[in-house]
Amino acid sequence: MSAPATIHGKEVFELLRDDLAAIEREFGRDTVSNVQAITEIGEYLRAGGGKRIRPALLLLSAKLFDYQGRGAVRLGAVVEIIHTATLVHDDIIDEARTRRGRPAANTQWGNSKCVLAGDWLYMQAFKVAVQERNFRILDTLIELTQQMVEGELLQMEKLGKLITLDEHFDLIYRKTACLFSVCMRMGAILGGATPEQEDALGRYGRDLGMAFQIVDDVLDLTASEGILGKPVASDLREGKVTMAVIHALERCTPQERGKIETILRDRGFNGVTHAQILDILQRYGSLEAATNHATQYAEAARRAICHFPDSENKRALLWAPDFVVAREK
Repeated sequence: MSAPATIHGKEVFELLRDDLAAIEREFGRDTVSNVQAITEIGEYLRAGGGKRIRPALLLLSAKLFDYQGRGAVRLGAVVEIIHTATLVHDDIIDEARTRRGRPAANTQWGNSKCVLAGDWLYMQAFKVAVQERNFRILDTLIELTQQMVEGELLQMEKLGKLITLDEHFDLIYRKTACLFSVCMRMGAILGGATPEQEDALGRYGRDLGMAFQIVDDVLDLTASEGILGKPVASDLREGKVTMAVIHALERCTPQERGKIETILRDRGFNGVTHAQILDILQRYGSLEAATNHATQYAEAARRAICHFPDSENKRALLWAPDFVVAREK
């Protein structure tokens, strides 16, 4: 019997269930320290859950090449630890109060301990990665970390400012899409991919990550606090301009532009309501334009891997862009 042409979320979970469970156990072991605060913060963050989409991508990439070793589980934990460390630092920088529907770690342990816990998590991720004894893996992770830190610094410099679409895309590549790309590339490296195959999988991860972040930014404006697990329009409150807002700013009246600029300047909805901003975005089709752009990136991700032989793992990767664009949180 021929394999089905499509695969669905439940089947993807079944395909990766054992490996994702192993990554979760590895994550738990790797975030234990003889300093109690680090262990407590690490476990609190791990227990907060998350989609685990990044380690799933690494697993699927390695499985494309029938990789059988333990490295995919180990590096799956590494990328999730790095992602977790970035969230800790982001919440401190953004002065966030909530994360995934729970108090942010910095509200529980304070900024000082959380900065150091985030640093420890970064170093622990590299300590675990060294076990692969693979310089290409380490080079890839070092480049990733530099891109992410540069992205955070660039974003801080641009807070409250009206940036171009190209500047915005550069930021979301550094802060989100770069990690997606690296997950795919590391899976390819483990699997012994050719340079061309690794490049194709890296492009897939980049485009999927771009789609993911654009959708995330739209949801920040449109979803409820209960679904988001944090206050709505957090980006605007923090002075961050995202794609839908940039689209509207290029088309709106001076009065409407002034309302958006007031929120960015004041870092809050003082005299301007969230509903008024949504009305502006809807008037110019800005939310739809952003979603359409995310769909274009999703399609580009699919095209990047179209030449790989058919398999369950390829079909799972072809399904992921649909998941990313259609998700509600």
